[in-house]
Amino acid sequence: MDRLRRLGVPSSPCDASAEPPFALVEKERGALRLAAANRAALRLGLTPGLALADARARVPDLLVEEHAPEADRRFLERIAEACDRYTPMVAVNPPHSLILDVTGVPHLFGGEGGLKADAARRMAAAGLTARLACAGTPEAALALARFHRGPPLMDAASEEAALRALPVAALDLPPETETALRRAGLNSVGDIARRPSAPLTARFGAQATWRLARLLGRVDSRITPRRAPPALLFSHPFAEPIGRMEHVMGVLGELAQRAATELEARGLGGRSFEARFYRSDGETRTVRIETGAPVRDPAVVMRLFALRIEALADPLDPGFGFDLVRLAVPQAEPFSQAQGGLDREEQGEDLGALVDRLSMRFGRARFRRLVPRDTHIPERAVAAVPALAAAPESWAAPEPEEPPQRPLYLFRPPLPIEVLAEVPDGPPLRFRWRGGTHDVAAQEGPERIGEEWWRDISRPETPRDYYRVEDKGGRRFWIFRHGIHEGGRAPPLWYLHGLFS
Repeated sequence: MDRLRRLGVPSSPCDASAEPPFALVEKERGALRLAAANRAALRLGLTPGLALADARARVPDLLVEEHAPEADRRFLERIAEACDRYTPMVAVNPPHSLILDVTGVPHLFGGEGGLKADAARRMAAAGLTARLACAGTPEAALALARFHRGPPLMDAASEEAALRALPVAALDLPPETETALRRAGLNSVGDIARRPSAPLTARFGAQATWRLARLLGRVDSRITPRRAPPALLFSHPFAEPIGRMEHVMGVLGELAQRAATELEARGLGGRSFEARFYRSDGETRTVRIETGAPVRDPAVVMRLFALRIEALADPLDPGFGFDLVRLAVPQAEPFSQAQGGLDREEQGEDLGALVDRLSMRFGRARFRRLVPRDTHIPERAVAAVPALAAAPESWAAPEPEEPPQRPLYLFRPPLPIEVLAEVPDGPPLRFRWRGGTHDVAAQEGPERIGEEWWRDISRPETPRDYYRVEDKGGRRFWIFRHGIHEGGRAPPLWYLHGLFS
């Protein structure tokens, strides 16, 4: 079995030798200290953690800017977006590292060496320097990228030897633990690996042996990608950047055809499709479409993509050209082939296609549908969700009732009414609504519905007693008494909640 290969990519701003000394500063322990420095500053002995006053004393012409960790995080996310061209399994390891699971990918670039060379070239073109390494575990890849300066590693044996030769700092332990290990004469990973684990754990803590085991692949170690891998993924690289959108959309149509073939083979249809366009300058653009029902017709998919791209506020600009187009199917569901020739089914399909097109053109949130919710509170029984949203888990529908137990039309909020009852807790005899008086000819109830106490346990439960009533004119209403008669409390109020057809 091939080893699981991962690519560690710590990156930092590219520095020319002619650049002046420059550092980022942040406030720490009541003083401004260096958070990062460029190569010119490092060569002059200015290291992170040094007080700014001391740094100024050593290098009076030092240029400084305030450190912005959030901006660094966003920049690292942009680099991660660009690295999606190699694999969807990309993990961000702040403050300055990425980890890529490239299992099954290196052969597309002529091996691990070609993959690293391509990544380094693209980083350099973006004004970055990067140290890259491939290894069998994420921790090993990061450690080799940070500390290994020897020749390329050709096999598992050379990788093991290189890992054991790394300094103890490669374990990324707390400073106090690292200092204790050095004082004990354990200066490299190999020094620690040769010691029994039980005495090491007893003296230096479990973290040291746990990190060593992950570094050397003695325990299972995996990355957590920044986004879940899609169900299906199709890519088309270009030998030269393509700047004409009609050619790019033609390639996207070919990928949609490949996706349709694969979906048909699996008996699935896509509920969402995501097209990513990788520019030669490292920028990426993502266009996502959704459908109300599973689809796999390439013509339908491409029509929705065209509408979505046309409606973009920021037009899709190829710049110096796209060198990679990728189509992903993040969400796929079982696809049932509709029987042709039945008007109701054809109308349903036409309506679904119309909703898809309108949602892509005017926005996902503009068109909504009602879905049932599992609650006994009448006004919460349905929710309005985007028409393209996934349908909720269904439950068995109640059997039709005659007469119906719930009205078709509800007032929101319920309308206050004046009610005359024979006794305080009795059914209504007469009520006034909108200036008119309605004498009750027949009534059913009460049906008590309590509040959902788990929504706010600090609020006392206030039940509702519902009645289905019919006046002498044959009109039917759904009214309720809110609260109960109890000494010391205000009398309950009556409300009209709905009308029966």
